[in-house]
Amino acid sequence: MIGFIPKIIFNGILTGGIYALVAMGFTLQYGVARVLNLAHGEFIMFAAFSTLSLYVLFGINPLLSLAIVALGFWIIGFLLHSTLFRKLLKSSPSLGAFESSSLLAAFGLLFVIQATAKIIWPGLPWRVTFLAYPIRILGVQVMANQVVALSFAIGIALAFYFFLMRTRMGKAIRAAAEDRATAGFMGINTDRVLALCFGLGAALAGFAGVLYSMCYSVSTNMGMNYTLIAMIVVVLGGLGSVPGAFIGGLILGIISEILNWTQPLFAMPAFYVIFIILLLVRPTGIMGKS
Repeated sequence: MIGFIPKIIFNGILTGGIYALVAMGFTLQYGVARVLNLAHGEFIMFAAFSTLSLYVLFGINPLLSLAIVALGFWIIGFLLHSTLFRKLLKSSPSLGAFESSSLLAAFGLLFVIQATAKIIWPGLPWRVTFLAYPIRILGVQVMANQVVALSFAIGIALAFYFFLMRTRMGKAIRAAAEDRATAGFMGINTDRVLALCFGLGAALAGFAGVLYSMCYSVSTNMGMNYTLIAMIVVVLGGLGSVPGAFIGGLILGIISEILNWTQPLFAMPAFYVIFIILLLVRPTGIMGKS
């Protein structure tokens, strides 16, 4: 077991990097747009299958699919919020009522996406070997596709954090998250910012789906697990905290890999136990505001 520790840690960081992208998108959609998107995991699943289809049918490199799929999902997310969720927001008497109605809409969207995926990609889980050959890093043998996926996951997360903290639009997003009404009074087009945030959350789900498809088999039933994982990571890191989502993703990824090597049947139950303990002991998470 001791000899496998470096590999477990590496795999845990890889899994955590994907979890972090998933959670960053989820926290953006709920923390700013106030949509508890239960279909978030289905976006990841659909992105993963889309990447495999582009690779198998057209020979498109999955690394190129990062840009293609993420852009497509950003457009879908932007349009979804600009139509469905904005209409619900305008017609809801309060923010609480909007959160309830948007939750139900997202729940319905979950089944629409899942059913569509099962029609397009029926049968057993898919897996395509991309860069599936071993290399050694610091004496640890890992797969080349895992190294590439981890590098891109970290790079995308850092680029997104820089976008939020250093750009004018990023400041507008943070202002809308802090106080939407005041941000509107200051001249920020909050409707556009909210749609942009939902689209960015979908794009991050797209990134996660592409990177996942490079390393693991893909199933049409995988979406709900990733939605639940996103919720747990967001609570672990702190609701509304993008750095917290990244840190929480890495922590949960390492825990997940340790359990998969020791007691794989207890992986998901352990996540729920962590979730319950966090809600009881520190509901604000690692970097959330008290």
